[in-house]
Amino acid sequence: MVIAAAASNITTDQQALLALKAHISYDHTNLFARNWTSSTSVCSWIGITCDVNSYRVIGLNISSFNLQGTIPPQLGNLSSLQTLDLSHNKLSGNIPSSIFNMHTLKLLYFSDNQLFGSLSFFIFNVSSVTTIDLSINGLSGEMPREIGNLPYLARLAFATNNLVGVAPVTIFNMSALKEIYLLNNSLSGSLPSRIDLSLPNVETLNLGINSFYGTVPSSITNASKLSDLELGVNLFSGFIPNTFVNMADNYLTSSTPELSFLSSLTNCKKLKVLILTGNPLDGILPKSKGNLSLSLEIILMDNCSISGNIPQVVGNLGNLLVLELGGNNLTEPIPITFSQLQTLQALGLTRNKLAGPITDELCHLARLHSLVLQGLNRFTSALPSTIWNLKDIMFINVSSNSLNVVIGLNFSRNNLSGDIPITIGGLKNLQQMFLEYNRLEGSIPESFGDLSSLEVLDLSKNKISGAIPASLQKLLYLKHLNLSFNKLEGEIPRGGPFANLTAKSFMGNELLKMLLLVIVLPLSTALIVVVTLTLKWKLIECWKSRTGPSNDGINSPQAIRRFSYHELLRATDRFSENNLIGIGSFGSVYVARLQDGMEVAVKVFHQQYERALKSFEDECEVMKRIHHRNLVKIISSCSNDDFKALIMKYMPNGSLENCLYSGTCMLDIFQSNVLLDEDMVAHISDFGIAKLLSGEDQLSIQIQTLATIGYMAPEYGTKGRVCTRGDVYSYGIMLMEMFTKKKPTDEIFIGELSLNRWINDLLPVSVMEVIDTNLLRGEERFFAAKEQILLSVLNLATECTIESRDGNGADMEDQRKRNSKWTVEN
Repeated sequence: MVIAAAASNITTDQQALLALKAHISYDHTNLFARNWTSSTSVCSWIGITCDVNSYRVIGLNISSFNLQGTIPPQLGNLSSLQTLDLSHNKLSGNIPSSIFNMHTLKLLYFSDNQLFGSLSFFIFNVSSVTTIDLSINGLSGEMPREIGNLPYLARLAFATNNLVGVAPVTIFNMSALKEIYLLNNSLSGSLPSRIDLSLPNVETLNLGINSFYGTVPSSITNASKLSDLELGVNLFSGFIPNTFVNMADNYLTSSTPELSFLSSLTNCKKLKVLILTGNPLDGILPKSKGNLSLSLEIILMDNCSISGNIPQVVGNLGNLLVLELGGNNLTEPIPITFSQLQTLQALGLTRNKLAGPITDELCHLARLHSLVLQGLNRFTSALPSTIWNLKDIMFINVSSNSLNVVIGLNFSRNNLSGDIPITIGGLKNLQQMFLEYNRLEGSIPESFGDLSSLEVLDLSKNKISGAIPASLQKLLYLKHLNLSFNKLEGEIPRGGPFANLTAKSFMGNELLKMLLLVIVLPLSTALIVVVTLTLKWKLIECWKSRTGPSNDGINSPQAIRRFSYHELLRATDRFSENNLIGIGSFGSVYVARLQDGMEVAVKVFHQQYERALKSFEDECEVMKRIHHRNLVKIISSCSNDDFKALIMKYMPNGSLENCLYSGTCMLDIFQSNVLLDEDMVAHISDFGIAKLLSGEDQLSIQIQTLATIGYMAPEYGTKGRVCTRGDVYSYGIMLMEMFTKKKPTDEIFIGELSLNRWINDLLPVSVMEVIDTNLLRGEERFFAAKEQILLSVLNLATECTIESRDGNGADMEDQRKRNSKWTVEN
């Protein structure tokens, strides 16, 4: 009978869990489909804990699986459950009331989901519960008084919801409570006058970002176990009690001009954080501030109407990480004792009345990454040359001061973001500015045209957009300009220093209208090969199509003919948007349906590229001489003074990028492509115009390669040598992109982290973390086989992208040579 009862109970638990599985609408890892099956024991399922004696489910923890779906009422049938953790997912809907039939429940975690509805009083009938965390959801309504019925509750967290009304007094009269998190709601009410007696064991009380009002009770000082008090952004008023708190953005004042409450904090030996931002303290900093706890790490007292000077004794706070005193009325110079703050990471003194020089001592704070001194200060003389000692600096702002000499700025290879400050244009003596390899956005300020002494400007590898300001033509001393790999658009100025610049200064800006084009032609052993060809500057009417045997009909007698402009106009319905299939840097591509039924692609070159159009004859001649099974076939061309186009074989399945990154097209592991024909065979298209390097009608063997960023083999940058072994590297990168659905230029790959290094670090243990999960869709019984195939493909890709060990690339090329042979044979 006992065995039968146990079997019945575990069957009930299994059915409850399978109901939860059925309510999961999205599981990106597919773990539940593979693991939670009726053919295996419930106690072996992922996230499940069973009691070894009763053989009942006592723990359910599926936190952080990125699950979407709802919570079924059947989950309440887990009548022996003690721990329920569904946190950090995307579950939605209401919390079913059946959950609160679990009278054995102790830990309830639903935090960080998308649950909504009002709080049910049923939750407070589970008397055994010790932890309730429903933070970061969309719960609404008032907090019920029945919360006081939970005698063992030690942690209560309703932070970041939509709760309203007066917080019930019962929550401040629960002796077992240690942690209360109610921040970021719309709760109101006042605190009890003897909070130390009603919450004798409280360690954390976080009521920030609500509408609590009244005075802060002085008895809070007697709460001997309280270590974290957050009351910021409320409506508290009156004097600040002599305690350590975060009471930012209230209406608190000091009882004395010297902010005496700070002196009382000298006895708080474990004090780490002091936040008083936004309170009208209206006083001066006492000298005793330097006697505060040596464990103090953060002081935020900005916008507090503090006047006077910064006491020298602040230098005694040797463990300080952040000091923010901005928006006050502080005067006199920065104390030289700041040099003692060797752990300081962020210093904010903006919008004060500080004067004198920016001291050299600031430049010896080795860990400083944010220095903000701008606005209404009166710092004078030059920035100290030692400012470049700040190796970890990520943000510095000294604008709107009286600095008169800055000759160089180098903030390259950081994580700077946002717009470039226009105030930089006021640095008349600036000669060099390096801001490359950051995340800067917005446009290049027009004020840069006022940097009359500028010789070097490098803004490359950012996200800068808009047009290049015409004002830069005034920079007569500018010798080096690098704006490459941004999002610039429009025309490149022609005057001033721009007359002597090459296209290398502007490459990687797809919408930029270049007057000088320096582009290489990609081909492939498997997908990509880089070829360089010479140019002639001539105009032609049109050229005859290539000849030679073919099996696809493109080079049949019917296809070998000229195309007139009017014929193309009719076949594309006057180049209508309905027939537009792609827009590139130098032209638009349309599908054309000819009268004989043939479909072709017509690439129409943009007319603004005047010099490029003059080379049209040479590019056509180039196309005639190139034959490769993975190149899009060029059928013919059409050209006159106002129109130039190439007619190419039409690829009905579009591009690799469309298939990888569109929501309507997905590839499985048996398909690969760049541009796809009707049989999903890969082809390369969109040929560029090559750089003239070695005379007419000759190929340049040694080149400085300007291949697509992210796909180029490392040795190209040092040797510039084009070879099939380098193509294997590009092939490996393309494999990685297809099977992970991540571009090598994805913004997650910064610094030393690249696509191939990311994959190499995670394989073979974490193959599921890198692959595109769409590749595993289909029948479950083939899952393991598919996973092994993917691992093999990614291993091949990492071998194809092996990096040099001896620095000269020899071993790398030899290894890729072997991989190239394997690739061709297989």
